Amino acid sequence: MENKDTIILEDCPSCRGTGVLSHEGGWNVQVECLDCGAHTVYVEYKTAAEKERAERQVALLWNMGKVIKLDPGE
Repeated sequence: MENKDTIILEDCPSCRGTGVLSHEGGWNVQVECLDCGAHTVYVEYKTAAEKERAERQVALLWNMGKVIKLDPGE
């Protein structure tokens, strides 16, 4: 049985690579592709509850294909 609190990340919308939640400095989170570097915006948090909401928000953005991707030369 799947845990209802599990965050599911689809494949990268740019290259179909693997996306991972990336926390930086203990105050923000984004989803980033391990293959091409595409990523969502950072979402800030201060508390554990905000952290969970931030993780769900960036996962939703990722799964909708809302990513930042720089092509070579940009």
